[in-house]
Amino acid sequence: MAESEYRARLLIGGELVEAADGRWMESYDPTTGAVLGYAARAGAADVEAAVAAAQQAGPGWAGMSMDGRIGYLRKLAAAIRARAEEIADLDARDTGNLRKPMLGDALRAADRLEYYAGLGHAVQGASYPATPGHLHFSTREPFGVVARIVAFNHPFFFLASRIAAPLVMGNTVVAKSPDQAPLTGQILGEICREVMPAGVVNILSGSGAEAGDALVVHPEVKRIGFIGSVGTAQRISARAAGAGIKCVTHELGGKNMMIVMPDADTDKAAKLAVDGMNFQWQGQSCGSTSLLAVHDAIYDEVMEKVRARMAQIRVGDPFDAGAGMGPLISQAHFDKVSGAIAKGRESGATLLCGGGRPEGADFAEGYWIEPTLFGDVPTDSALATEEIFGPVLSALRWSDPAQIAAIDAASPLGLTAAVVGQDIDRALAFARHLRVGYVYVNCVGPHYVGVPYGGLKNSGVGREEGLEEMLSYTETKSFNIAVPGLGA
Repeated sequence: MAESEYRARLLIGGELVEAADGRWMESYDPTTGAVLGYAARAGAADVEAAVAAAQQAGPGWAGMSMDGRIGYLRKLAAAIRARAEEIADLDARDTGNLRKPMLGDALRAADRLEYYAGLGHAVQGASYPATPGHLHFSTREPFGVVARIVAFNHPFFFLASRIAAPLVMGNTVVAKSPDQAPLTGQILGEICREVMPAGVVNILSGSGAEAGDALVVHPEVKRIGFIGSVGTAQRISARAAGAGIKCVTHELGGKNMMIVMPDADTDKAAKLAVDGMNFQWQGQSCGSTSLLAVHDAIYDEVMEKVRARMAQIRVGDPFDAGAGMGPLISQAHFDKVSGAIAKGRESGATLLCGGGRPEGADFAEGYWIEPTLFGDVPTDSALATEEIFGPVLSALRWSDPAQIAAIDAASPLGLTAAVVGQDIDRALAFARHLRVGYVYVNCVGPHYVGVPYGGLKNSGVGREEGLEEMLSYTETKSFNIAVPGLGA
């Protein structure tokens, strides 16, 4: 194995270790395609060791007071903030995402840990109407060992923030970093080794087909939380179902529609359409509004303004402060997105900008694709129906609300949507009838703290980012107590 600056080891039982069989996997710099670093390739033996460590730590962690667990989460948040610049540098190199948003990811991870720490005392049991001679109440208890498997587009943020809810509720965690961007898992491992009790947090890297599968089917892992693609979620559900009775939640992708009403301010609509694509992550975002439905009355005006805005996005090095977009995550994903663009060219849609690799020697290597805009997209084409998860915005015309209803009904996905228009009553009427889990009206983009996030249809099951997420990492235990009368 060639020497490299970065080595991501496994955190198991409070120790940073190599894989039991000594294997490593390469992680690539998306700007060049060259090897950036290595991550330990966990196998079944490593999963077994991590789960065993989490089980051993479980009683002590679950038995700790809520204030005690809250204190640890706050220490974890402070330690992340202290290394946020380092985390941002490595995540930007490993993903190709712009460095500034990656710094925001590290700081947001710390914020979310503190948010869930603050919510800890809000989770309560319940009491129920007494029956003759009895009192009834319930408590919430942890599952035990929880598995968290996260996506590549926000590697550190997802890895660090998504352990918060399970931990504060008394679970121990085995978290798996994304295959394509595993390197900042090492930094989180170092922080957890220093801050957390041994075995409470365990971090693995490795392939989903091997380490991920072994974690999903482990008999002692009853609760699984996954962020990623629909296809992977289907495999996880199938494998988990064959390995016992497990509670599995999925936060998945979507073909998210932005509907521009005929009375919309065209400048605002164009800005929101571009902002909603999340080009700072190359469109590699589950919530990107990648299907733009513009009313025919203002379609040409809006599209020209969208095209002009997209043409101004400068593709460049993630550390260049003037860059508006970096490269895609991997060669495999570059090939997938390039194939979707080629299919779009053949569909009858009009290519309005982008569509290929940027010109120049700086882009000869690596996984670069220009911001790409298609117009007059057929509603039955792959551009309109399939999640591309890249910098490709597909636009179509509409004139009758029934057209929007038909597009929404036909889609197997239902994560987010946006409605842009000045008549708020009409905009809300559209928003209310869309079969999605998260709707923006005259805004787009961020996830708001405490607002449950998740999709309908094949875009997932369960909700994250709020009190609902915390409750989902508990089981309810009911108590029935005989209370004799005073004369007994």
